Amino acid sequence: MWNLQGNVQAESHRNGSRVRKLLTSNEAVAEAVKIAKPDVISAYPITPQSPIVESLAKMIAKGELDASFVRVESEHSAMAVIHGAATAGARVFTATSSHGLAYMFEMCWWIAGSRLPAVMAVATRSIGAPWNIHGDHTDIVQLRDAGWIIGMAENAQEAFDMTLQAFCVSEEVNIPFAVGLDAFTMSHTAEVVEIWEPEIPPRRQAYKVLPSDNFAVNAVTMGKARMKARYDLAVDLENSAKVIEKTDKDFGNHGGLVENYRLDDADFAVVMMGGWCGDAKDAIDMLRQEGFKIGLLRIRFLRPFPKKAVKELGCEVLVVDKANSDLRGVLGIEVSSCGVEAKNVVAGIGGVDVGVEDLCRIFKDFMNGKLEMEWYL
Repeated sequence: MWNLQGNVQAESHRNGSRVRKLLTSNEAVAEAVKIAKPDVISAYPITPQSPIVESLAKMIAKGELDASFVRVESEHSAMAVIHGAATAGARVFTATSSHGLAYMFEMCWWIAGSRLPAVMAVATRSIGAPWNIHGDHTDIVQLRDAGWIIGMAENAQEAFDMTLQAFCVSEEVNIPFAVGLDAFTMSHTAEVVEIWEPEIPPRRQAYKVLPSDNFAVNAVTMGKARMKARYDLAVDLENSAKVIEKTDKDFGNHGGLVENYRLDDADFAVVMMGGWCGDAKDAIDMLRQEGFKIGLLRIRFLRPFPKKAVKELGCEVLVVDKANSDLRGVLGIEVSSCGVEAKNVVAGIGGVDVGVEDLCRIFKDFMNGKLEMEWYL
């Protein structure tokens, strides 16, 4: 059985028709969206996600995808279009990055609070100032409190599989789903991807409102109603973990909320998320050859956060972050909120190159008790 960075075969579709293509993660996302057959796509171009929606626009123009592509004047308007279309019962998709996500942030809260299924790809990129177009995770972590499911892919295959899964999960739990992929190292780097076409169920959602309906959406609410709505969203977001775990076998067998890499006998664990986890695995393999018992807990979902998996780490923990909140890393804060004491390093912001050798050095200093750095500048 063909294998790419782990078992990418979907249990329920082993005998289906499969095609291997050389694709960037952007192209892989577009291929998955085409298979999911959205009714409405709306987006505003921004580097490095633009090739996603450009590919989809070409598919529509060629008649390969029957969808409406709504061109808008801003990312805020793109999410507003998605919100309206989803309210009327349409399957929807958008993509953005960096300042584009910041610009649509208001509408991200509206679509989550309205309990509307939607899928958005985020090619994760630094936010200014100072101006920077390179990759880190400072944009997508903004969604933590808005009520979105937030997935982080490691490679193009996972970006493809997770995008397909996103439509199914989002429409089952009535919560929007963001698929994160690292800028440039994933968005513009080509890998072999196995394309397959699962059967995506018809669009499902809790309610829909048509122009002819005598019904108001999101009227002004009193405090208790607002608090109850936030509570219900929080509970359902937490419970979406069960749906993610249940559907994982149908969309690549990537591990559910987390991937455990060489953790079975580890004395030391590194916690990371995103594309650079591939480099972390290489660093861990090299350190294993030197006799260090170290493994990786790869966070696949920032929301719902995998608290149970973090709490079960029975060894010394290091968190390596690509986004910060004050001097601490965002992922480091999430891990510490689980009651786990961990060292925390912030690195790679603004596209600062952190390769296998750098990670080896950070990991080795951690294991030798010499980790003094908090920011790897």
